[in-house]
Amino acid sequence: MAISCNLGFPRIGIRRQLKTALERYWAGQSSAEELFQAAAEVRRAHWRLQRDAGIEHIPSNDFSLYDHVLDTAAMVGCVPSRFGWNGKQVELDTYFAMARGASGAPPLEMTKWFDTNYHYLVPEFEPGTTFRLSTSQAVEHFVEALKLGITTRPVLLGPISFLHLGKSKAAGFRPMSLLGGLLPVYRQVISELAAVGAKWIQIDEPVLATDLPKETLDELPSAYQQLAAAAPNVQLCLTTYFGSLGEYLPVVLRLPVAAVHLDLVRAPAQLDAALELVPQRMMLSLGVVDGRNIWRTDLQRALAMVEKAVSRLGTDRVMVGPSCSLLHCPIDLDEETQLDAELRSWLAFAKQKLQEVAALVLAVNRGRQAAADALAASDAAQASRARSQRIHNPEVKQRLAAVTPAMFRRPSQDDIRRQKQRKKFNLPLLPTTTIGSFPQTADIRKARAALKNGTWTPQQYEEFCRQQIAEVVRFQEEVGLDVLVHGEPERNDMVEYFGEQLEGFLFTRNGWVQSYGSRCVKPPIIFGDVCRRKPMTVSWSSYAQSLTSKPMKGMLTGPITILQWSFVRDDQPRRDTAFQIALAIRDEVADLQRAGIGVIQIDEPALREGLPLRQAQRGDYLRWAVDAFRLAAAAADDETQIHTHMCYGEFGDIIEAIGELDADVISIEAARSDMELLNAFSRFRYPRDIGPGVYDIHSPLVPSTEEIIARLRKALSHLKAEQLWVNPDCGLKTRGWPETRAALENMVAAAKALREELSARRSGG
Repeated sequence: MAISCNLGFPRIGIRRQLKTALERYWAGQSSAEELFQAAAEVRRAHWRLQRDAGIEHIPSNDFSLYDHVLDTAAMVGCVPSRFGWNGKQVELDTYFAMARGASGAPPLEMTKWFDTNYHYLVPEFEPGTTFRLSTSQAVEHFVEALKLGITTRPVLLGPISFLHLGKSKAAGFRPMSLLGGLLPVYRQVISELAAVGAKWIQIDEPVLATDLPKETLDELPSAYQQLAAAAPNVQLCLTTYFGSLGEYLPVVLRLPVAAVHLDLVRAPAQLDAALELVPQRMMLSLGVVDGRNIWRTDLQRALAMVEKAVSRLGTDRVMVGPSCSLLHCPIDLDEETQLDAELRSWLAFAKQKLQEVAALVLAVNRGRQAAADALAASDAAQASRARSQRIHNPEVKQRLAAVTPAMFRRPSQDDIRRQKQRKKFNLPLLPTTTIGSFPQTADIRKARAALKNGTWTPQQYEEFCRQQIAEVVRFQEEVGLDVLVHGEPERNDMVEYFGEQLEGFLFTRNGWVQSYGSRCVKPPIIFGDVCRRKPMTVSWSSYAQSLTSKPMKGMLTGPITILQWSFVRDDQPRRDTAFQIALAIRDEVADLQRAGIGVIQIDEPALREGLPLRQAQRGDYLRWAVDAFRLAAAAADDETQIHTHMCYGEFGDIIEAIGELDADVISIEAARSDMELLNAFSRFRYPRDIGPGVYDIHSPLVPSTEEIIARLRKALSHLKAEQLWVNPDCGLKTRGWPETRAALENMVAAAKALREELSARRSGG
């Protein structure tokens, strides 16, 4: 019989229970035991939910208190020396220090998990790194589920992916050279799982969907021979996702594993090749339900793929599951009772996706008639969505068709713009600013809740936000920042805020997904053509500008970030949706400019995130992604200074595309990587202004003035002083006011000290 399986489940809980438990623990309001208990309750609820949905292979060890890559680093004892680890078990304090930093010990670098908006902690390697089994979480979680009567399939991040995702600062050092020392730890984990009753173990190797050096691919056969020999009675399922295996498919299908999982949502064409090559001893796991988006599965299309596999292999050699872990989906559509029946019928969250998996397995095991109700409901939903008048707006399509090449270009070249802007703003050398948001306090959250539940009128809420803006402006002037922001008290999320004011967007109440650690976001759903109803930010920015004589930035989210951080319609090319959003942002840029806002920031932190995983597919994406930004920004006159912001991604390989954005100033995350990113800007000879982040806002640590000066000196080894801006890595939304004040005071003091030093040097003093 075909087997239903799941690769991973969201960790946060339907009410974000894990977020609450983590933040209480970090604030010293609860004990470690209370945190562990809250986490266990979430795990148990999720295991039961999967069992009740009809899933046979239910994952364990997919749960994490912060990040599964960090969990793997802890499991194998990959702890940098600065954290003072005793070399035994990795305890909770060490674990969280690696994630969030500790006194004198900056946290691990953080970057995007492939092309998702999930962030992982980057393992650090160096020559001589040794590994040892240092946590027992995989075994503990398996036993915990077993006590509930659920035999799970433990999940391990594969050794090839773990090493490939890490980095070393040692010149010329290859992390993959550590594989020989890492594999014994994996073998020990597999052996211990077998000893407590595990029958299957899932090993995730998502890097197999990327371009890999030949020497890495050459390591695969030997590595998996060793893993398969660790416990002969355990079946290994090698899972790949986020794309096609491509030319690696023959190599992977020769590995000594019992099953290989294929992402047939992102890469359906690989099924035919796999059916030709799969050996008789091996099962294929078919990822036919989209683990990355929230649209209901077309069960007829998915079932056709499953039936094709069954016709070649038989039911006993087929598994059916989501394309990837459901970590990237909200948990339960049943919670969204406010949505009308038509909209609800188009959607499926994690729970519903598992029900779809179960329906597909039922259909192939017992015949289509056994799953007739599920198939009929799917057909009805597909037909409803295809013919709905809510999706298509002829005016939007006409405007998109009328876009001309001139609409992608600013009036003048960057050198002419720079001269005009410097004359207009007269900013000092090393101008200081922030990225946009200031702390979202409990009072701000209460006010937003009061507006939503009707206990406050819109007028009361607006007055409250104006008071918050006035306080933020006053604070920035006291600290001495040069270019100010209004602090964004009115914004819940940098994408959701704009989506709520644009046509074509749908919102949920409990559609939360994890971004990193306790940080959760509620992505909008783009279901139809996008357009702007009216100005979205002008009144707030204009009010803030009226309070100061200093430049006030208008704050916008860019079209690619809105696209990437939403669940996007799948019935038209993503390029078309991006351009629709860009035209809406273009209108906002024009209105801000007319209102007297001379500095406008269009944030694009997700530009790198949308990059296809294979080099051969990147050129087309970068062309239309850059064009979308330029379409939005090119409404600005020469004297209007366009900023953009990017963070927490590997941007070095798209530096040319960043240059083509033609933004006047880019602020970019650089502190966690110790300004490493600036190597790319230096090699590229980036022609415009750059604000490399001088401190990490995802850590509660307050940088000293001396630390910031040291980072600025490093930046000056790559950039001209006339290019350099001084700012944090990212927005300050998640930070508290005491640390924000202290950090910004130190930042401004560092800029002033270095400014005076440079001035004295130039004057010969």
